[in-house]
Amino acid sequence: MRPAPAGPYGPPRQMPVHWQPRRKSSAGPIIGGVLGLAAVGFVVVVLGAAAADRSGAEDAVVTSSGDGSRTVREPQRGERRPVKEQRAPLNTSLKENTVYTAGALPRTRCPGGRANVFDHRQIKAHILKTAKCMDRAWRTTLEKVGIPFEPPKWVVASGKGRGPCGDFPQANSAAPYYCPRTMSVYASTKAMANGNGESVGYARMSSWHGAFTAMMGHEYGHHVQQLTGLSQARWERSLASGSESRRLALSRRLELQANCFAGMFMRAVAASYPVPAARRDDLFAFWGSLGDHPGWPRDHGSPPNNGVWFRQGWQKQQAYQCNTWAMPAKAVS
Repeated sequence: MRPAPAGPYGPPRQMPVHWQPRRKSSAGPIIGGVLGLAAVGFVVVVLGAAAADRSGAEDAVVTSSGDGSRTVREPQRGERRPVKEQRAPLNTSLKENTVYTAGALPRTRCPGGRANVFDHRQIKAHILKTAKCMDRAWRTTLEKVGIPFEPPKWVVASGKGRGPCGDFPQANSAAPYYCPRTMSVYASTKAMANGNGESVGYARMSSWHGAFTAMMGHEYGHHVQQLTGLSQARWERSLASGSESRRLALSRRLELQANCFAGMFMRAVAASYPVPAARRDDLFAFWGSLGDHPGWPRDHGSPPNNGVWFRQGWQKQQAYQCNTWAMPAKAVS
């Protein structure tokens, strides 16, 4: 079993970047001599006054009162003029991405409840509920470093379905998948619990709903990669790659990083979910059972490395600790 399908991962949307608007020039139009010196003088006076008004408006101090009204006044002598905050452009590269400066996810309240993973209605409601927890945790973290946030969408069916990135579940796979084209997660609750084709269900390894939440945390990790430009950078690197082995290596780094992000989330909600020591060990064992078993393409990483990177996110908790792109090949094999 693999934590997510290898399936079609089309070109992600371009990442919006911060920009600074150009300041308008205060220079007036060049007045032709035909208008005469008087007209020129008049235009210069008018433009000079307008420029002064703009300068005064930029330097003015604005205060707000309790009733919502705003007062504009000139700054007093010795008073500092307000300084506009300017952010550097986002870094959307693989190794030095802005997300690595975001730190840890905030502790997030997210009670797990008692959802039965074999009951479609219950586990679907559980997935959608815990997805809101992921939204809260990741929105705070990404916006803190200037990364625009948009929540993913969720398509959770009891049986089989089809999305823009292909069938879900895919043939001989129980895994959900994230589709960059729609920024959506597609999942079959029946396949996840009971298996599909040659793939056994996740419930064979853990019937606790926390394992399913962690799996969705992995798919949410792909959404984080989409928002931060990591997916785009990986896609461009794959297109430029000259060999299949290099493309598979890039895929493994992407997938193992999503495992790490899932570990960060489960640690962020551990106190309220709750995730006691025994359940934590279950999660570690669960992730150590997933990956590229013999006969599968080597696109998700070995089972030991799948477990290592989930634990990395859980134990280290910091986004920069999930930088799989800076690691030697052995660590992401």
